[in-house]
Amino acid sequence: MNPLLKLRPDYIIEKLGDNSAVCLIGSHPIIQAFMDEKVMIMTCNTRIKHVIPGILRAAEDLDSIVGFELAKTEGNIDGGYTGQSPQIFFDTVVGYADRSGHSKPFFIHGDHITVRDTSDEEINTSADLIKAELAAGYTSFAMDASFNELEDNIRITTRLAKEISDMQVGLEAEVGEVKSAGQEAEITTVEEAVTFIKGLKDNGLNPDLLAINNGSKHGNYNPDEEVHIDLQRTGDIFNAIRSDGVCIAQHGITGTPLHLMGQFTEYGIRKGNVGTLWQNIAHEHMPKELMAEMRRWAEENHQDIKKATREYKKEIDSIGAEYAEAIEEHAYRAACEHIKAFRSDGSASLLKEKIQ
Repeated sequence: MNPLLKLRPDYIIEKLGDNSAVCLIGSHPIIQAFMDEKVMIMTCNTRIKHVIPGILRAAEDLDSIVGFELAKTEGNIDGGYTGQSPQIFFDTVVGYADRSGHSKPFFIHGDHITVRDTSDEEINTSADLIKAELAAGYTSFAMDASFNELEDNIRITTRLAKEISDMQVGLEAEVGEVKSAGQEAEITTVEEAVTFIKGLKDNGLNPDLLAINNGSKHGNYNPDEEVHIDLQRTGDIFNAIRSDGVCIAQHGITGTPLHLMGQFTEYGIRKGNVGTLWQNIAHEHMPKELMAEMRRWAEENHQDIKKATREYKKEIDSIGAEYAEAIEEHAYRAACEHIKAFRSDGSASLLKEKIQ
């Protein structure tokens, strides 16, 4: 077992005071410390590695905690559509943090460890991924069996997450499937959320975060599509489950106006996922010839452009320094804007103060 997975609050205090070492911690103490703080931690799906140093630099300059994550589709045992296995992703993020002397707390999160049906085969693929992420050193995990009926969701989440919950590194669960842009879905009700959390608690699980469908979408919004997130329902759900020590995780933020994001913290949202934005930034600054090849591949294979990431990973990873620097600078500016909008600037020092 990776020793990083044995983190406890006393260890975290020691590490927060040591600026000479990478400070990789679990999301559990962060979320619990910020239960009543109006702070949302930015967690980034970095499908293309060149955005990572810019995000880290922004977090360093703004004294902010930040998270890095890949979903099961993005980075499974075989690398998913980004070509990054859990070990590759872990080594990439920690490598950048180590080389830059990053001193602020961050966590590495297994996003959307999905189970789309009740078959043992489907459940076992997620169980195997969890083992790989634990072995790599991930410090936070999101179980997503929201595709299933509520009782099955409770049962599957319990089966997969018991070991993680006992470790107290960081556990997120999901009720109410978050759809892709252009798809419709039912907004999660307060009753569904309460029943779900109670079921997990009765089974011995203690999640830190609950992801819900509150109207957000994954991916790029159509410019003509109205972005609508039901914050009132979100706040009602948070108020109903906060006594269980559970906050809200917000998915599908790309495309939401920055000036609205601070409001999210008023409704119990403590973790905000940002994914497609970083892909967009990387694509904007990559060599034109490479992007043309990726678009051609996507068109010929009837795939979203994101699926070309794995096919061209070698070429993406080896782009010239001028392209990588342009991506880093753009990612830095965007990360600074988001950290400020999320009210996360100063969160690293606030965590140290809250824990001590």
